Amino acid sequence: MIILKSSHEIDLMRRAGKITAAARALAGEMVRPGVTTQSINDEVERFIRKQGAVPSFLHYNGFPASVCISVNDEIIHGIPGKRALHEGDIVSIDVGAYIGGFHGDCAATFPCGRVSPEAQRLIDVTRQSFFEGIRYARQGQRLQDISAAVQACAEGNGFSIVREYVGHGVGSKMHEPPEIPNYGRPGHGPRLLRGMTLAVEPMVNAGAASIVQMDDGWTVRTADGKMAAHYENTILITDGEPEILTAPAI
Repeated sequence: MIILKSSHEIDLMRRAGKITAAARALAGEMVRPGVTTQSINDEVERFIRKQGAVPSFLHYNGFPASVCISVNDEIIHGIPGKRALHEGDIVSIDVGAYIGGFHGDCAATFPCGRVSPEAQRLIDVTRQSFFEGIRYARQGQRLQDISAAVQACAEGNGFSIVREYVGHGVGSKMHEPPEIPNYGRPGHGPRLLRGMTLAVEPMVNAGAASIVQMDDGWTVRTADGKMAAHYENTILITDGEPEILTAPAI
C-alpha cells in the first residue's frame, strides 16, 4: 500500500530531506584526488549526527557504512574504505538521514578533478534524466510516466538503464511502496496522488545495461567495466509541481 503523508509528516520529511541534501553536498565537496572514500564516509556521518539525525544506511540490512560511495564502473552500494580517489574518477554518493521518525534519501555523481568529456556527459545526462522524469511527477499522472521519461532521456543519449534496481517510496521506512523503475510505458502503474513521497533515482550505464554483483554482497558494477552514474532526490507529489525534499540549498 502506498502511504500518503499528512502535512505534519511532510514537515518532518522536509527536515530530514534538508539534512540529507546538505550531507550529499558535503560529500561532493570532498571529492578530490587523494581523498579516501572512508574519510568521506566518516565526515558525512559526523555531520549527520551533529544535526541530531542518524545515518539511514548504517547497518541497514547489514550495510557496514553510513554512505554508499561508488567509483567509476561501480553503479551503487559501494562500501567506503582505504581507496584513494584519482583525477578523472567519477564518484557516486548515496546518503540518507533519519530524524523525527522519517528518512531523506538522495544521491549524485561527482567528478574528481578533471574528467573526460564522455564521463561528464554521463553525469549530466543522468541528472537530466531525473528532471525529465519528475516533469510527470504530478497528481493524476501514472507512475510509469516518470519511468518512461527517465528511460527516454538516458537511452536517447546513447546510454543504458539499469533494470535490476529501482527507485521507491520513502517515509518512516527507507524503502516503502511503490517501486519506481527507470524504464516503463506511459500510462501504466499506480496513479500519483498528493502526499506521496518518492525517491526517484536514475542509474545509468555508459555501456551495456548488464550488471555484476560483487563478492562483498553489496557493490554492483557494470558487467562491461564502463562507467556508471546515479542521481536521486526524494520528492513530494503536490497539487502542482513536485517538491524536491532533498533540494540543494541555494
